Amino acid sequence: MDCSTLILSLLLTALTTTFFSPVYAGTFDREFDITWGGGRGKVLNNGQLLTLSLDRASGSGFQSKKEYLFGKIDMQIKLVPGNSAGTVTTYYLKSKGDTWDEIDFEFLGNLTGDPYVMHTNVYTQGKGDREQQFNLWFDPTADFHTYSVLWNRHHIVFLVDGIPIRQFKNLERRRIPYLKMQPMRLYSSLWNADQWATRGGLVKTDWSKAPFTASYRNFRADACVSYAGKSSCPAGSPRWLSHRFGLTAEDKMRVVQRKFMVYNYCMDSKRFPQGFPKECGIHERRRRRV
Repeated sequence: MDCSTLILSLLLTALTTTFFSPVYAGTFDREFDITWGGGRGKVLNNGQLLTLSLDRASGSGFQSKKEYLFGKIDMQIKLVPGNSAGTVTTYYLKSKGDTWDEIDFEFLGNLTGDPYVMHTNVYTQGKGDREQQFNLWFDPTADFHTYSVLWNRHHIVFLVDGIPIRQFKNLERRRIPYLKMQPMRLYSSLWNADQWATRGGLVKTDWSKAPFTASYRNFRADACVSYAGKSSCPAGSPRWLSHRFGLTAEDKMRVVQRKFMVYNYCMDSKRFPQGFPKECGIHERRRRRV
C-alpha cells in the first residue's frame, strides 16, 4: 500500500469510527481577541476568517475569550506559503501562572518545497521537554487543514484532519502529573524565530518575502467552559468526555508515527543521559507487549 492510500484509509477510519465533529462554533470576533501585532491580525468575512501576519517590525497573535477545562477543540489553519523559513506559527492551549499547563502545536517554516515540521509538546505544572515532531504528509499551505486537541481526564490526543498522531495519557497513578486542574485559553501567534526554527537556525528569514500570512477558519469547541472557578460542560454526555483509545486505535496511531515522526524525546538519549522521563519507559513497555 502506498503512502497516499494508507493515509486515506486511516483518515476515513478515524473520521467514521473514532472521532466526531464538535458542535459549538463561533465567529472569530465573538470568540477571540487579537492581543498583539499593531493591526497585523485581522478578522474578516463577518467574523468567519482570521489572518495573522509577520513582517520585520512585528508578528501578531490572538487568544480566546473563554477558558476551557477539558474538551474537543478544532481549528482549520492554512500556513504561511512559499519560503517560510525562520517563521513559526503557534496554536496552543495554556493556563496562567508560573506552574502552567500547556498543549502545544508549533509549525516550523521551511524553504520552498521542503516540508513543514509540526512540533508538539505537553507541559504539566510548568515542565515541558516532551517534544515530538512530525513531517506533514500534505502541503499545509495549499489549503486549510484541521488541527485538533481532544482533552479529557484519561488522555490528550493531538489530531491532524481527524487522524490521531500523538497521545499523552493520564499516568498520575505512576506519579506523573496530568493536566486536570488548570483551565486554559486557546492562543495562536505568528512570529520570527530564525535563530532556531529552520535547520537549527542555519536558514534565516528572507524578509524580502514579507509580509508572511497564516489564515484561520472554522473554529469549533465542544468543551467545558471555566468561569470564576466553576466549569460548565455541554448538556448530556459528550463522547469526548469518556473517550479512550483501544489497542487498535493505538496501533493505527503508531503506524502514522513510524512514517512521519522525525523526533521523539523518548528516543533522545543524548538529551537525557541520566535516564528518560518516566512516561517514556511506561509507553515503551506497553509497545513491546502489543
